Amino acid sequence: MLETVWVNLITAQATAEAQPKGVTEIMMEASGVVLGVLCVLAIMSLISWFIIGYKWLYLYRAQRESLQFLEVFWQSKRLDAIFQQAEQYENSPISQVFKAGYIELSKLKSADDTTGMTDHLSGIENVERALRRAATSERTHLESRLAFLATVGSNAPFIGLFGTVWGIMVAFVNLQAKNATGIDVVAGPIAEALIVTAFGLFTAIPAGVSYNWFLSKIRVLSAEMDNFSNDFLNIVKRHFFK
Repeated sequence: MLETVWVNLITAQATAEAQPKGVTEIMMEASGVVLGVLCVLAIMSLISWFIIGYKWLYLYRAQRESLQFLEVFWQSKRLDAIFQQAEQYENSPISQVFKAGYIELSKLKSADDTTGMTDHLSGIENVERALRRAATSERTHLESRLAFLATVGSNAPFIGLFGTVWGIMVAFVNLQAKNATGIDVVAGPIAEALIVTAFGLFTAIPAGVSYNWFLSKIRVLSAEMDNFSNDFLNIVKRHFFK
């Protein structure tokens, strides 16, 4: 009876040892360097996903409010009425460009209410500079935080590669120290290395794809701001600079 129990215990232990370890178990036994690399990648991934969510929501609102503002702009016949409604579209870069141009135009009009705008030869240039300055500011705001996504997308694979190289190096050191050639000696470190590689790619791919997608959306908004600036200047020239 005792012999049977002993045999069963040995068999159960051997079976447990023969079962493959999961990813979590492998990483719990990883070296400090590998764990450090994983922590860095995890932090980069969390920040990247936060930026991705934030920028997606912001660009969605910017596009939606820009379309709404353009509809209001072309339907209205008074710039002062458009300026009042523009306050409702704070997330629209086109709305901000219009406000900058309108404010500059208002300053020029108030500077000479008696002689009109005909004597202000540089007036149109001032309005154009205000529009260009506002458009540049809006582009800078739209592109904020994208540099981090570009950095993660281009460097996360190399950080993962560092963990991979370290894991393989540990595998060969263990192989030499134990004077063994079995796969059991190097299986753990190599598995750690491959997991780090996969996590590096998991961190880099969403950041790189999102960066390119956001950049394309920002280019569209930038083109719309340039087109609106030209249209606004033409309206100002026709009605205020004759």
